[in-house]
Amino acid sequence: MPKREPLSPTERVLRARGAAHAKHAKHDAKAAMDRARTAFLAGFERLADPEGRLPAAERQRRAQQLRRAYFARLALASAKARRARRPAAKGGEAPR
Repeated sequence: MPKREPLSPTERVLRARGAAHAKHAKHDAKAAMDRARTAFLAGFERLADPEGRLPAAERQRRAQQLRRAYFARLALASAKARRARRPAAKGGEAPR
């Protein structure tokens, strides 16, 4: 079997994108993500109430706040990364 040359990052993205389109053409995208979404959200519930002592409604409320905090941190990190990539000539600040 001939040895394959490694793919460039762009080629890997294109290959993955094609595979994702093929997968979603065969399967319901929502159903494919339900298990992953459930596990992701359950992780916040475990953080909010590791011992399982809170009432379900309170555990879900706290888990929702943890989820919002998680995504707020991601948004901040994304904004910082975009600012760092912005050329200084366009008003971007130098990375610290």
